[in-house]
Amino acid sequence: MKTLSVSQAAQLIKEQKKILILTHRNPDGDTLGCAFALMHAARAFGIEAKVFCCDKIPEKYGYMFCPEDLSEANGDAYIIAVDIADIKLTGSEYSDKFAGRVGLCIDHHISNTGFSENLVLRDCAAACELILDIIKAMGAEIDKKIADCLYTGISTDTGCFRFSNTTENTHSAAAQLIKAGADHCMINRVMFETKTMGCLMLEAAALNSIELLFDGRCAVMTVTREMMERSGTTESDCDGIASIPRKIDGVLVGATLRERGDGTFKVSLRSHAPVDCAEICSALGGGGHARAAGCEMRTDFFEEDRKKLLESIKKELDKI
Repeated sequence: MKTLSVSQAAQLIKEQKKILILTHRNPDGDTLGCAFALMHAARAFGIEAKVFCCDKIPEKYGYMFCPEDLSEANGDAYIIAVDIADIKLTGSEYSDKFAGRVGLCIDHHISNTGFSENLVLRDCAAACELILDIIKAMGAEIDKKIADCLYTGISTDTGCFRFSNTTENTHSAAAQLIKAGADHCMINRVMFETKTMGCLMLEAAALNSIELLFDGRCAVMTVTREMMERSGTTESDCDGIASIPRKIDGVLVGATLRERGDGTFKVSLRSHAPVDCAEICSALGGGGHARAAGCEMRTDFFEEDRKKLLESIKKELDKI
C-alpha cells in the first residue's frame, strides 16, 4: 500500500478511462457526497464514472444523482473507495469480491486498515473536505452539482457544524462550496429539520430503551427490528439517531445498538472529550474517530458482545 499526496491522487484519477466509486454500507451524506462529487468531476475529463452502493440510497439524497449513475459491482473499471476505513464496510456480500481490487482509497478515518493499493488519508471532519482538495487539484470546476454533494458530506458529518471535529478548514471548505452554488439552506433543512412521522415514532420507541450506566456517564439505546416494523421505517431512516444518547446531561459516551436484518447489530458510539470512541470500538474490531466510531455485534452472541462493549466503555471512562 502506497500513501499518496492530494496532487498524486488527482493525477492518478485523471489517468483512468473508467472508474467505479465505492461507498460504504448504510450510506450517509459523507460517503455519498464524496462518491457523486468525484463522479461528476471525473466525467468532466471524459472519464466513464459510476457509483456502487450495496444498500438502497435514502430518498433524501436524491438531488445528488440519477438512477443511471449507479452501477453493479462488476466490470473492468478502476476501483476507488471513498470514506471507507475497512473493505468489510462495502457489505458482507461484496467485501471478498472487492478485496485486492481497490486501486485507490480516499478516507479520513485514522483507523483505516490500508486495504487499497494507494491511500490518501487525512484526519479531517469529513472525507468530503479531502475530496474537495482532490477535485481542485484535478483542475475541475466546482459547479453546483459538485458543491451540493460536498456540502452535504461536510454538513452531515459535523452535525451541521456543531460537532467537535469541526475546524477552521471545515468552515473554509463550506464557504467555498456555498460560493460555488451549494444550496445550503435546502440541504440543512432536508438533513436536520425534516423527518417522517415514522422516524419520530421510531425515536420515541428508542428513547424508552435508554439505560444509564456507570454513574450516569454512559447511555445505551437499542433500536430493534420490531421497533422499525412498528413505525414503518427502515435502516435508512436511522440517520442521526445515534447522537441522541449523548445529548443527556452528564453523559460522556452514548452507544446506540441498532439491529440489522443480516444477523448483526450496528454499534454507533458518540462521546464528549476526553472519551475516545475509536479506542472503545477497537475491542470489537471496529474503529473510527475519537468522538464518533462504530463496530458490530453478533445477534447470536448479543449478551457476550454487549458485555465486551460495556467493559471497554468502562475501561475508557475509568481513565478520566
